[in-house]
Amino acid sequence: MDRDLVKILGCPVDSFTFDEAVDYAYSHPGQIVTINPEMISTAAKNPDFSKIITNSQLVVPDGIGVEIGLKLLGWRIKRIPGIELGKALIVKFSKEGKSIAMIGAKPEIIEKAIQNLKSEIPQLNIVYSHDGYFSEDEEVLNQAAEAKPDLVLVALGSPKQEFFISELKQRLPQAVLIGLGGSFDVWSGVVERAPVIYQKLGLEWLYRTIKEPARFKRIFPTLPLFVLNVFKERLTKHKC
Repeated sequence: MDRDLVKILGCPVDSFTFDEAVDYAYSHPGQIVTINPEMISTAAKNPDFSKIITNSQLVVPDGIGVEIGLKLLGWRIKRIPGIELGKALIVKFSKEGKSIAMIGAKPEIIEKAIQNLKSEIPQLNIVYSHDGYFSEDEEVLNQAAEAKPDLVLVALGSPKQEFFISELKQRLPQAVLIGLGGSFDVWSGVVERAPVIYQKLGLEWLYRTIKEPARFKRIFPTLPLFVLNVFKERLTKHKC
């Protein structure tokens, strides 16, 4: 299976379906980026972050904003929620007898997340875990590398998790590594995921903003500016 990449505001995005993304990720070691409008905006300002996205083995459209943006540019590519892709990979790797590492979130959060995942997935083999509250990356990078996991899930928030994964993949060239933001909080049961109706409509961001008003500053004006910039790209594309 070959990648079929499209671009949005300079960032590459894979056009796989959900199942295709799971299969591709399983058989292609490297970094997976679950991209959203905030990350695309960060990439426009940060060349190093942009390079990480470009050099990733898989880039899936996580946010509904990216799906809408791609649609405006003429591509009908469905979003692939990072939390769902991460869970599917955990299940697939576990059933195949592969090992897993989890890094990120608060100590009690990651502990509870692992506990819940083990209850749900009996084959789960966690060979390394560490909370996200560490000051020296080197020690955690070395420990994770020594554990030699096949799948690494990192929840440090973007762009920190992408930079961390970029470093770790140099030490674990045969592993699949994915950044998952706040997924551990949901798996722990501490944070409730948006109701299904919000998920289907791609409005999880709205539900979370209602629940956590402080997120408003992160989303606005980033999301409106993102859509505006996509419109500009569309006009430029049509002129060409």
